[in-house]
Amino acid sequence: MKLQRMCAVCRELKGKEQLLRIARTSNGFVLDTGGKCEGRGAYICKKPECIGKAQKVRAFERSFSAKVDESIYDALEVWLENGK
Repeated sequence: MKLQRMCAVCRELKGKEQLLRIARTSNGFVLDTGGKCEGRGAYICKKPECIGKAQKVRAFERSFSAKVDESIYDALEVWLENGK
């Protein structure tokens, strides 16, 4: 059985390959497209609806219990615009 992760926005369980990971490293928050960065992670669906709603519902602030840089939301938008 493959590991399942929960989207921080819609709360659906999905396989890791269907999600993007945001990692909290010692250098701050990064968009971990490969899923291999060290540090605590939170996941988000690759769906435009979830990516668009993430900042509004403060999904990553909830997951990490910390203020998340605006650059993470910008990186998600860029990722979405560039066609993955």
